[in-house]
Amino acid sequence: MIEVFKTYLKEKGSFSDVELKQIESVTTIKKLRKRQYLLQEGDVWKYNAFITKGCVRTYTVDEKGNEHILNFAVENWWTGDRESLFSGKPSVYNIDALEDSQVALITKENFNLLCKEIPAFNNMVTLILEKSFIVSQSRIQSFISSSAEEKYLKFLETFPHLPMRVPQGMIASYLGITAETLSRIRKNALKK
Repeated sequence: MIEVFKTYLKEKGSFSDVELKQIESVTTIKKLRKRQYLLQEGDVWKYNAFITKGCVRTYTVDEKGNEHILNFAVENWWTGDRESLFSGKPSVYNIDALEDSQVALITKENFNLLCKEIPAFNNMVTLILEKSFIVSQSRIQSFISSSAEEKYLKFLETFPHLPMRVPQGMIASYLGITAETLSRIRKNALKK
């Protein structure tokens, strides 16, 4: 699965063979079974993680046992807990696999070294962080100003492939609505 990561890197920047070998030398591939944790609440997150296969979710569980999904990540997406990574504090999140998955992991120290030594890698990371910030801002804006139906339609527009891979209850959690509300929205959409 390292080939998937290398293909991604080649699409994102101009890397020499030596640079690709350097990146590969500090990358570990981890296989996850469906429902297996990549990160559990209370653990310190130490990696930058790239999904080479599968689908994972990042979520919290409140005192009533309700899950609140922050995001999903599929092939060619990055995931992790940046706050825990940078602060060294225990994570408040869980990350688990929704299907059998594989993840390329690079420790914080090695990732920083790659950014320092490989300009194309640093440029790629900067662009990813900029895009991630824009997506987060857009999601917050949608969350505070859009109706449940508008949120769902935006979700389908942004992530058309996810409804086939993610249970509807989890999509409802991600959108901050109840499963019943999502079911009603979907029924109304079919009538149109």
